[in-house]
Amino acid sequence: MVLVGPPGAGKTTVGRVLAQRLGITYRDTDADVEAAAGKPIPEIFIDEGEPRFRALERAAVRDALAGHGGVLSLGGGAIMDEATRALLDGLPVAFLDVGLHDAVRRVGLDAPRPLLAVNPRQRWRELMDIRRPLYTEVARAVVRTDDRTPEDVADAVLDALELKDE
Repeated sequence: MVLVGPPGAGKTTVGRVLAQRLGITYRDTDADVEAAAGKPIPEIFIDEGEPRFRALERAAVRDALAGHGGVLSLGGGAIMDEATRALLDGLPVAFLDVGLHDAVRRVGLDAPRPLLAVNPRQRWRELMDIRRPLYTEVARAVVRTDDRTPEDVADAVLDALELKDE
């Protein structure tokens, strides 16, 4: 199962809940990128630039999809890569959709997020205008996370992907 969506959608938190419920492992490609680079994502952007980050991200997603059988969360921009979208074809992908208000409440837009550094609310909207169709393209299910607990979102994901035991 793969979770996609913007920052603040709850991919990490919901992914961990899903993995625990299903008795499988959880993996986050952002953590894989940081481990490969030996530094946090904001530092990769500053020191090496976005193209280097995206190359690391592509490799992390490819490796995780090939070798991980549990719940996988992708970084918010991973779906921008056409090859990544192709790799997701046919997989149980859930797009965790969130509105700006809840995203701000959950992660704050003053957090160290390189693509949101200048005018974060406007930039978040711009990114979502570009990314929403791509999230929808790769997703088998779209689950809104606004005003919901991680447990409620996990239930909705399992229901939407038809993975919940009756």
